[in-house]
Amino acid sequence: MNTVINFKSINKLAIPATIAGIAEPLLSITDTAIVGNIPEHGLESLAAAGIVGSFLSMLIWILGQTRSAISAIISQYLGAGKLDKVQSLPAQAIFLNIVMSLIILLSTIFIVEEIFVLLNAKGKILELCISYYSIRVWGFPLTLFVFAVMGIFRGLQNTYYPMLIAITGAVLNIVLDVILVYGIEGYISPLYLEGAAWASLIAQGVMAIMAFILLVTKTDISLTLKFPLHPELGRLVVMSLNLFVRALALNIAMILAVREATDLGDKYIGAHTIAINLWLFSAFFIDGYGAAGNILGGKLLGANNYDGLWILAQKIMKYGFIVSLALMALGFIFYYPIGRIFSNDFTVLETFYSIFFILILSLPMNMVAFVFDGLFKGLGEMKYLRNILLIATFLGFIPILFLSMYLGWGLYGIWIAFTLWMFIRGGALVWKFRRKFRPLLQNV
Repeated sequence: MNTVINFKSINKLAIPATIAGIAEPLLSITDTAIVGNIPEHGLESLAAAGIVGSFLSMLIWILGQTRSAISAIISQYLGAGKLDKVQSLPAQAIFLNIVMSLIILLSTIFIVEEIFVLLNAKGKILELCISYYSIRVWGFPLTLFVFAVMGIFRGLQNTYYPMLIAITGAVLNIVLDVILVYGIEGYISPLYLEGAAWASLIAQGVMAIMAFILLVTKTDISLTLKFPLHPELGRLVVMSLNLFVRALALNIAMILAVREATDLGDKYIGAHTIAINLWLFSAFFIDGYGAAGNILGGKLLGANNYDGLWILAQKIMKYGFIVSLALMALGFIFYYPIGRIFSNDFTVLETFYSIFFILILSLPMNMVAFVFDGLFKGLGEMKYLRNILLIATFLGFIPILFLSMYLGWGLYGIWIAFTLWMFIRGGALVWKFRRKFRPLLQNV
């Protein structure tokens, strides 16, 4: 099966994937911007949204890794011309995902206070964390279902339907945020932070319904659970477990950053909440080309087209670099207006502006890590991704983080640790790709 690798074929996948990929961080950014401007307990609400958002992201990204595993296997079978051999696999993978999500949900809902105390939340912030999480957590299984369906579409070389799902969820969340957080005089009383939680939950429910309808009506994939278990389910579980460990290490870094920022004080966790949401937004923006690498890389590997794989890597790096430079320019041009979108608290903004430049300057380096991360997932290299993340986190991020706290670097230290973390991840992936696939080239 011939796969054309050019600007059009890559961007046909990358642009919709970018729009789809920013849906989840856009939900968090919307909550952050609107919550940060709540007239009553605005600073505490912003801190609570940041703490809960980080914890929920950890859960979602740990258990949401089946999306990449499903996408890799389906795209490889598509490239080999054997798609009919994996018809029963998606339903089994989705069922496994939902069962795991319900187990995690039910195990956390009873110890929610202890979880956020562990993250150094106290007083009013702790109270708001509990009320916010107790609503938003019910969207967890819905989000994992949507992720799995998006993985199926990606494996089928389709990023258009995931984009439609994502746009619908993001727009609905923004509208509901404004209505439920601030209320409508004479009709709806302001719900403040709880309103933001309800807005996200409703949006996630609508996205899940839409994903189900599109999968059933637009593909031949069946959601009927059939036995016996598919032979590839074992490989999918092993891939998912490797990504599970990887995501756990990734989120240890994220959670430790939140914990240390919270320990520094309210203005620091407020500033860190803004920064990490912008970091995630830029990550998913750049990750569109990682998604294109994931989708096309698996297909090219299935067809044993190593020359095409090498060309793909070069092109997605080039396009990703251009996007990262554009984001850098926008970051510096709108340096101060960006901060004012999220908060009107002078102390939070002053703290945020002091470290925002580090985030902006790291974007090209982040791009390398995100793009090759997506490509390696499509190639099924989950074990290597796991090992690199473990090394980057436990030998890079954590030592620098605690050293910087000891030296009194404050929020600067947290973001210097993030920068080193991404440098290790990106460098190791580029080295591995060149070492493994360069010897297999024939005509490039």
